[in-house]
Amino acid sequence: MATAGKVIKCKAAVAWEADSPLVIEEIEVAPPQKNEIRLKVIAASICLSDVYHMYKGKPKDGFPVVMGHEGAGIVESVGPGVTEFKPGDKVIPLYLSQCRDCKFCKNPKTNMCEKDWSGNQMFKQSPSEIRFTCRSKPLLQFMRTGIFSEYTIKNKIALVKVHDDAQLDRVFLFGCGVSTGYGAAINNAKVCPGSVCAVFGLGAVGLSAVMGCKHAGASRIIAVDINEERFEKAKILGATDFVNPKLHQKPISEVLIEMTNGGVDYSVECVGQVDVMRSALESCIKGWGVSVIAGWTDLYDFSARPIQLIAGRTWKGTSFGGFKGKDDVPKLVLDHMAGRINLDVFVTHNMNLDQINEVFCFISISIQLH
Repeated sequence: MATAGKVIKCKAAVAWEADSPLVIEEIEVAPPQKNEIRLKVIAASICLSDVYHMYKGKPKDGFPVVMGHEGAGIVESVGPGVTEFKPGDKVIPLYLSQCRDCKFCKNPKTNMCEKDWSGNQMFKQSPSEIRFTCRSKPLLQFMRTGIFSEYTIKNKIALVKVHDDAQLDRVFLFGCGVSTGYGAAINNAKVCPGSVCAVFGLGAVGLSAVMGCKHAGASRIIAVDINEERFEKAKILGATDFVNPKLHQKPISEVLIEMTNGGVDYSVECVGQVDVMRSALESCIKGWGVSVIAGWTDLYDFSARPIQLIAGRTWKGTSFGGFKGKDDVPKLVLDHMAGRINLDVFVTHNMNLDQINEVFCFISISIQLH
């Protein structure tokens, strides 16, 4: 392409500081360096983690930053050492890399990768890794992605090629939310046919968890949310029962225990609040109940009475639904193309980059309601 090897000037949504609106700026995107790929972003969406970074987590060294990590695009150019990608390839950025060489990548029990992931350093980049600048100031890439830019840069271990016929304005959802919720049910909880499940929180992650429970063969899926408008989509994706905690005087865990004669076999927490995490665990049946934390937070400690685990329950977490990105995302895309994974239900609005603050405002309000 004509832009290969040159600095590209383009629009991006920049968070200069916490608790402030994003600013649409003209930024400079450097050419890709060794083992890097520069891509033109075609579609992206806002994840709750983006809002969390700006309005809750607010790390002092996490700004200024180009936000966003869930999206898809087309390869514009590649740097030295890149052989598995070429200009024109359709790709999905991965916030959780897969180098295939480290002890984690080689272990089938996890999707962690020691070359990229560190829970409290997902936004940090050394000066030598900076590829975005604006007004001569370096900009970070949120989760080393920075998808709210017309162009972005990714390392080859954090990018995956997908089918040439993939619909990018749908499959970009596999970059975070859908993979996380769907995998939480099938990979981490390992939902069994005929089981009873509960999903706490019906945003994109929660709705995907409902879909995962359904695909795994659950006979009963209880959707839990204080926003009843979300129940309709949950029903489309397989939910059978619907509970609004605000309509009950007793704790939601007691409500679910009564509904299921002892508790659910599996629960998935998709809100990112520690009190909900505990409720999800306590909703599980003793002896074999499994609860998976899929919601993100790093502000507070969580707790539970030891008897909850002593009695045989299992409490675990998930990142990216347990999927190894480079191995598994192409398979998810093929499942969508074959009609096995419904992504249309997740797309509610189509907006341009200039409207991004409208979306952030709406999501921020939604967070405060939980």
